[in-house]
Amino acid sequence: MALNYIEEYYDVAVVGAGHAGCEAALAAARLGLETIVFTVSVDSIALMPCNPNIGGTSKGHLVRELDALGGEMGRNIDKTFIQSRMLNESKGPAVHSLRAQADKQAYTREMRRTMEKQEHLQIRQAEVSELVTEPGEDGKLVCTGVKTLSGALYHAKAVVLATGVYLNARCIFGEISEYTGPNGLKAANHLTDSLIANGVIMYRFKTGTPARVDGRTIDYSKMEEQKGDVPVIPFSFSTDPADVQKPQVSCWLTHTGETAHEIIRANIDRSPLYNGSIHSTGPRYCPSIEDKVMKFPDKTGHQIFVEPEGLYTHEMYLGGMSSSLPEDVQYAVIHSTPGLEHARVVRNAYAIEYDCIDARQLNADLEFKRIHGLFAGGQFNGSSGYEEAAVQGFMAGVNASMRVLGRQPFIIDRSEGYIGVLIDDLVTKESHEPYRMMTSRSEYRLLLRQDNADLRLSETGYRIGLVSEERIKAVRAKKAAIDAEIARLKKKTLGANAAVNSVLGSWGSAALRTGVSLADLVARPELNYEKVAALDPDRPALPADVTEQVNIEIKYEGYIRRQEQQVRQFKKLEGKLLPADLDYSKVGSLRLEAVQKLNQVKPRSIGQASRISGVSPADTSVLLVWLEAHGMAGES
Repeated sequence: MALNYIEEYYDVAVVGAGHAGCEAALAAARLGLETIVFTVSVDSIALMPCNPNIGGTSKGHLVRELDALGGEMGRNIDKTFIQSRMLNESKGPAVHSLRAQADKQAYTREMRRTMEKQEHLQIRQAEVSELVTEPGEDGKLVCTGVKTLSGALYHAKAVVLATGVYLNARCIFGEISEYTGPNGLKAANHLTDSLIANGVIMYRFKTGTPARVDGRTIDYSKMEEQKGDVPVIPFSFSTDPADVQKPQVSCWLTHTGETAHEIIRANIDRSPLYNGSIHSTGPRYCPSIEDKVMKFPDKTGHQIFVEPEGLYTHEMYLGGMSSSLPEDVQYAVIHSTPGLEHARVVRNAYAIEYDCIDARQLNADLEFKRIHGLFAGGQFNGSSGYEEAAVQGFMAGVNASMRVLGRQPFIIDRSEGYIGVLIDDLVTKESHEPYRMMTSRSEYRLLLRQDNADLRLSETGYRIGLVSEERIKAVRAKKAAIDAEIARLKKKTLGANAAVNSVLGSWGSAALRTGVSLADLVARPELNYEKVAALDPDRPALPADVTEQVNIEIKYEGYIRRQEQQVRQFKKLEGKLLPADLDYSKVGSLRLEAVQKLNQVKPRSIGQASRISGVSPADTSVLLVWLEAHGMAGES
């Protein structure tokens, strides 16, 4: 019998196999759902088209949280890194962030291997060109699957869009403009029309990537060497630290100078960013080199991080030199930089434009408000970065699965993780530029440290079904060990004697005049858990990750308790739920701007409403009064 087209049935369909799509597909498949993931090229699975690293300031927090919930990124980078460093160690623990250089090819290959071995997961190379929707009983649409460019029909009970930077992608440098995805890969040129036809509001954003040069043509003697940490701290809480202690590859640091800046200024009219060729919005916190030179004219130099792309290649990534300048100008700028005078360019820098959405069209579970069964994650949601993409993909994949399984949506709020901060910002706050996670965005960052992500979120991952029994037992044992050691230190007291004061004096700490607990000594600014070891002969042998938590919990106890109190107040407002279908024009005394913004976002709670730009504290008070008047002021 002749068939006109392919027709298949799945529980979950994921569109895109970048960092978001991989996490979404793996989460759904690991929850036992028949899952298919589409990619324009199977060779681009978990591709790293820009920087060759995972983690960094605040991004390391996201990867650690993803790992604690049962995601894959942390495990994958532990298998494929070539250098690892803990950033911001001179500052407090709230901003410590792990960052690892990846072997790009190995990272992609290892993630693909993981996906190919995963039960219930099918990988399909094809361009998805159309959403399949039908009217729902409540007047909204229901997404029932996708079609590919070839006409194949894939029915699904839930669909996750994780298209990254591929929708109508255009790569630009100088006068050159090509409608391709990153690294010359095929763009996805048809799905946007289907999204618009289904009422989705689209944005046009831009990002960029620096040139790559041949490492054999670099003069490293003119650069500052940056070595990895010893010992290496793994990203994944499930990785044995002994498995990641290995030789590491160095990175290098140089700076642009006035010559490079003069070249850029003399050719700025040839930059697509400045001559009108690019109209889309780029990331504020990752500007191009021409933006940095033009916007900060007083700076005599900008840092350029020279980083290896992997062990398989001589290519070196010029971090900090993102650009869309013409080829000849790029060459001149590179060759005017110390150490790069004779560097041979392997790949030019370029900017890339792409279609994405206004994420305020999504609920907190990343489902479209007006299209049931359609979820979204990653750069498609208007964010930037591999890590931001991965955690959104994971959350979208989990919530697509929850819908199929008939379970409640899974939401992490701002007090529970950086993931919650990221998603809440995206779906609540108006943004016309790619969103980047930063530690300063988190109100409760002393609680939401990267070192305690497993203690905060592993139980949640276990309840979802993505953290194993073995893993959760280990986390529970760790927590018990921390609590027991803190209790012991608070109970054990030391007298004011010569021996004790001698040890304290050796650390520059004031002598005792009366008895104190060991915990009191650990809390002193100049001391810590390790330094008081000589005064604690009964100390049990404990793993480093346990003693780290003991030290932090004791030292920052007062600040931690204060933030916990703030979280309790936050939870009260988050618990005051607003009707999903409330027409705010019917709520008296709200300002016009507040009515417009509230009707656009449809906040889940009073707390979310208070974070919407244009909603004042007075408007929030009006909503509280309205809830009280309608007998809805109780917490959920």
